[in-house]
Amino acid sequence: MKRVVITGAGTINALGHDVAQTQEAMREGRCGIGELEFRDVDRLAIRIGGQVRGYDAEAVFNRQQLALYDRFTQFTLLAARQAMAQSGLEFSGELANKSGVVLGTSGGGLTTQDENYRAVYEEGKNRVHPFVVPKLMNNAAASHVSMEFNLRGPSFTVATACASSNHAMGQAFQMIRTGMCTAMITGGSESMLCFGGVKAWEGLRVMTKDACRPFSATRNGMVQGEGAGIFVFEEYEHAKARGATILAEVLGFAMTSDAADIVMPSKQGAARAISGALADARIDKTRVGYVNAHGTGTAANDKTECAAVADVFGTHADKLMMSSTKSMHGHLIGGTGAVELLACLMALNEGIIAPTINYEEPDPECALDVVPNEAREAEVDVVLSNAFAFGGLNAVLALGRV
Repeated sequence: MKRVVITGAGTINALGHDVAQTQEAMREGRCGIGELEFRDVDRLAIRIGGQVRGYDAEAVFNRQQLALYDRFTQFTLLAARQAMAQSGLEFSGELANKSGVVLGTSGGGLTTQDENYRAVYEEGKNRVHPFVVPKLMNNAAASHVSMEFNLRGPSFTVATACASSNHAMGQAFQMIRTGMCTAMITGGSESMLCFGGVKAWEGLRVMTKDACRPFSATRNGMVQGEGAGIFVFEEYEHAKARGATILAEVLGFAMTSDAADIVMPSKQGAARAISGALADARIDKTRVGYVNAHGTGTAANDKTECAAVADVFGTHADKLMMSSTKSMHGHLIGGTGAVELLACLMALNEGIIAPTINYEEPDPECALDVVPNEAREAEVDVVLSNAFAFGGLNAVLALGRV
């Protein structure tokens, strides 16, 4: 089996337009969640979100590109360019044939759908742009990344709600580990912050109107965010031979299904995914120092995740640090695991553990060290990144220092 490492990272999200800005915000415990700004927001009950600020699409993409790129595709390409620049890889010849793209998203081109449904149903237009379908399809971002970087190997999109990015990165990891591919661009993106997107989520009654407070007894719901996190996964010997800077090693991955309920999480399903990632990585649970939690800020998710972690780690759970960066950047749904992986890289490379901000009051059912409100210095060798989605779909990644 091949070893798999990360040689490039890129992002744009509510905390920053690149990795450096995002990790600085995480170190400072800065919140990127604020008042939403888009058409008809006054008709919504939920008016806050982790919206990307200061972004001008026309300054980055030309008119022809914008006719094809939904906002989620734009975010993907911007983050992919950063990741590729850091990795130093160029895809041609056999390397291009053995490299590809696996991305996660849940809503795909939801902004495009929202705009065109409005045009047809509200404004009464009888025609839409001929590129609406290629613009809104969930695989649009993966396809455009493959074309921009000449990736001629496996390229596809994974849509498993809030676990999409982790599932995508897990598939990329497995394809390199088995020798099927040499390098993969992977991660995820989402842009559901439009009237139709938020209105649909309002119906679930899992959203907060004020702040995301994971693990706090006063928590009252999640907050949506948007953006992308993109990485270059590469076979270790290939990266080493070309002198690449290695950000982390992907040690293991596991995915499970609760097979129980469409929205309520299962402790057993989550625990099996965590245990599976440790087994796949062939590491003892006592080596794990930090867990980036799914931590949505809903009552059911937080207590279920804490119970699963406690079950898997036993007495070592008291020595673990576990935080939710969703408190800062919001829940990016299909893109969330990718942005959260940046906190894992920061923990491994800088010894800085991102905090769970907005924490107000301990919850006996979440009695773990959730790194409340302030980042912490701590040396860790192995970290986990959890993602537990609606539909009972769980995906956990294990990373370590090389």
